[in-house]
Amino acid sequence: MSVIAADRKPVGDRQPAKDRKLTRVAASGDRRFAAISHALLIVWSVIVIVPMLWVLMSSFKSTGEILSSPFSLPDHWRFENYANAWTDASIGRYFLNSVIVVVSALILVMLLGAMCAYILARFEFPGRRLIYYVMLAGLTFPVFLAIVPLFFQLQNFGLLNTRPGLILTYVAFALPFTMFFLYSFFRSLPHDVYEAALIDGAGDWRAFFQVMLPMARPGMAAVAIFNFLGLWNQFLLPVALNTDQDMWVLTQGMAAYASSQVYDIDYGALFAAIVITVVPVLIVYCVFQRRIAGSVSQGTFR
Repeated sequence: MSVIAADRKPVGDRQPAKDRKLTRVAASGDRRFAAISHALLIVWSVIVIVPMLWVLMSSFKSTGEILSSPFSLPDHWRFENYANAWTDASIGRYFLNSVIVVVSALILVMLLGAMCAYILARFEFPGRRLIYYVMLAGLTFPVFLAIVPLFFQLQNFGLLNTRPGLILTYVAFALPFTMFFLYSFFRSLPHDVYEAALIDGAGDWRAFFQVMLPMARPGMAAVAIFNFLGLWNQFLLPVALNTDQDMWVLTQGMAAYASSQVYDIDYGALFAAIVITVVPVLIVYCVFQRRIAGSVSQGTFR
């Protein structure tokens, strides 16, 4: 009797048959969901990666090879396509203009956006809520509706067809998103650290730049990536506000190069120019992609 009693498990330790069935059903559902998710991710990866690899491969071909055998490897790897795109199509000059405009605008918008978000998130003052919602409304304002007013405003200030005019325009349109994104980061920072900095003799400016801003570094890195991607690929604003060919940015140069040759297009050089345009974006994203994970949050007014 004692042996039989020892072999038996207490009733409380047994899992009811109904619970075991529910567990198996849940596990089976999780496996099906994981399989479907992975299948969709594989399909999506193929849709994204295959065209990029095709463009990269075509950038080393001649026009005849691209038209006759678009999906085969190049018979001869033509690195001169990149040299032709850089010099003959003036991609080098447009690339330099894009770097100057985008980097300058990015530095200004990150500085101004961080300061604005910090003030709205950390300090109480009359009109704070109104300022927040007015800037938030800037996210809903379509860019194309402001083209004509911007054109005449920049013309009146003598900034039309200049890099400073384009930089200020980029900053104006990227500022609401930057403030909205960074607001929650500064809102979540502990007050004790700020108070300790003030007790140690730091002023408001020093507390912001040396204490609070470094603590919001993950959010700053994430929003900087999003701003860089948006500004680098901007096309409508440069086309309308930057008609001087010497001041063209990369998107304008690419569009002009693709349309200027009509039926005599050097597809190899064109694909090489596309690669030159895409590579900086990929490098920036690959370097800072870990900053994006876990950094995207909603800015809510409290």
